Amino acid sequence: MRTTRARIVAYYRVSTRKQGESGLGLEAQRSAVREYARQNRAKIIAEYTEVETGKRADRPTLEEALGHTKLSGATLVIAKLDRLARNVRFTAELMESGVDFIACDNPNANKLTIQILAAVAEDEARRTSERTTQALEAAKARGVKLGSARPGHWVGREHLRGWAKATKAAADRRARRTKEAYDFLLPTIHRMRDAGETYQRIADWLNERGHLTTAKRPFTPTAVWRVLRRVEKAA
Repeated sequence: MRTTRARIVAYYRVSTRKQGESGLGLEAQRSAVREYARQNRAKIIAEYTEVETGKRADRPTLEEALGHTKLSGATLVIAKLDRLARNVRFTAELMESGVDFIACDNPNANKLTIQILAAVAEDEARRTSERTTQALEAAKARGVKLGSARPGHWVGREHLRGWAKATKAAADRRARRTKEAYDFLLPTIHRMRDAGETYQRIADWLNERGHLTTAKRPFTPTAVWRVLRRVEKAA
């Protein structure tokens, strides 16, 4: 994981609405991120501020920041790792997003955190794979026929139906991935379409704010249309 990028997305966190409105603690975070950007000759393309309370566990602004970071190929930068690293929801969302991120106060600890979490996830995937393999072996030992060996698989056009099913499943996966990638932008895109905006205007709006497609290219009217079309399939 690279520690510097030309483009960064800043994520700030304040714990109460009063603190967020007063700016207490927020300016210190902004200063830290801007100093990091200056030292690394990076450009801050977007800033997101999460105002949390003890009554809410979700982080909608974090989801927006992660989405923007991933689409733009940037790095998410936070001022301090402190409690964020110990927050299960934060680390889970960060790992699932696959984005690079840096903590200004301790970038090495940030990298180590990612490595540890990746190791834990890999270990769990390995254990799941082992359990699946054991279950399949147990089924075979009981005489259960699996896959193409099962009775009737090659009778008539069943194999063609299986191919069609697999093709549809692949299309559904693409649609779900598209929805997940653009989820934080969809409400705005839908509002613009409902207001009569053209695909070109929406593409211009996205490009002006530094958003990129999942292929890391600027938006075109066709790209916007494809996003909405795939999202409709995923709904």
